[in-house]
Amino acid sequence: MATLTSWLDEARSAVFFGGAGVSTASGIPDFRSAAGLYASQGPGGRPPEYLLSHDCLVDEPAEFFAFHRANLVHPEAKPNPAHTGLAELEAQGRLAAVVTQNIDGLHQLAGSRVVYELHGSVERYHCLGRDRHQFTLAQIPDEPVVPNCPRCGAMVRPDVVLYGEALDAEVVDAAVAAVRRADLLLIGGTSLNVYPAAGLLHYYRGDRLALVNLSETPMDYQADLVIHAPIDEVLAEVCKRLFG
Repeated sequence: MATLTSWLDEARSAVFFGGAGVSTASGIPDFRSAAGLYASQGPGGRPPEYLLSHDCLVDEPAEFFAFHRANLVHPEAKPNPAHTGLAELEAQGRLAAVVTQNIDGLHQLAGSRVVYELHGSVERYHCLGRDRHQFTLAQIPDEPVVPNCPRCGAMVRPDVVLYGEALDAEVVDAAVAAVRRADLLLIGGTSLNVYPAAGLLHYYRGDRLALVNLSETPMDYQADLVIHAPIDEVLAEVCKRLFG
């Protein structure tokens, strides 16, 4: 812990790369855990990967939205010490950016300003009409199940990357640029098994790669510092040491 604290104290352009483990302390489950969503079956025995896919959105929108709302939208979730700690590190000039695989919007809610959401966000929606009218989650009614644009009538969809869709190239490019400039890369709450997102760490050129995760990852051997602990507890302790 002392080494990570020292590195963050000296950092001026650190980047944090995180996954589902960042938000589990906020009550949002890790879908890839042994008891997570992807280990189960959806309605009718269909796999979650289909119910959260582009094909399902197009062919069975009612089923898509019912599953999406039941499993991906968590309005009760609040930022935990991982989110607030990262926001404080940014405010104090240590952290340049957060790169996240999560879609919950909790980093922004905690106060982080530079956040690259590789998989999009459940907080944003747009219609499929020509003008792609934009909406927030709060503007999406519970009924009808499949929301329609009040301006053009087209279906409205969440700004999340579904199975069968590519990552946003602009977001990926910005995240890669931030990682390349980083004087410290802190990875937390991710098993580093989901590609292409996990491949981002290969763009880091520095010698301060810190990896914080509950369990071992395939990249532990590449890290300069490994801590097997919850990322929220680690960041809470680090920020306490740095900022009191």
